[in-house]
Amino acid sequence: MSDITQQSSASLRPAVFLDRDGTLIRDTGYLDNVAGVQLLPGVDAALAALAQAGFILVVVTNQSGIGRGLIRAEVVEQQHDRLRELLRPAGVELAAVEYCPHAPDTGCTCRKPLPGMLLRAARRLGIDLAASFMVGDKPADVSAGHAAGCRTVFLGAECAGADFNAPDVPAAAAWILAWR
Repeated sequence: MSDITQQSSASLRPAVFLDRDGTLIRDTGYLDNVAGVQLLPGVDAALAALAQAGFILVVVTNQSGIGRGLIRAEVVEQQHDRLRELLRPAGVELAAVEYCPHAPDTGCTCRKPLPGMLLRAARRLGIDLAASFMVGDKPADVSAGHAAGCRTVFLGAECAGADFNAPDVPAAAAWILAWR
């Protein structure tokens, strides 16, 4: 029996899983520095509202630049530290930042569109996946969310299969809060 099924459903909490590049911060391609970590407009306030509503906040991001030799893992860790610093003034604490360092052709189980990062965080943090949401700007984010059993929000032009399409994180957060 898995760790998730051993916990009573009453003890599990809902989460919002969030992609990083193009969702929380500007997508500049293979970001290889910390200075490029810049929050998109309204992200801090939107995440604060979700946290105040009781959602666990988890970042899940593919970082294949590591596996391709374009970015060092230490730099990605520093970027995540910077992301946390930028969110802290709004009272936002991320419960976890999960990232897949593998190149697309390695056959790992954590790279989105597979749900490995979401499932790992759910086991570790006691997350109720059926009451949770995945927000991202790529079809792979939607696929990973559905594969994990979450509702999904796609940012940008319409994505077939997404439960909701939103222009940005503030609109996604408003929909999630209305759903609850």
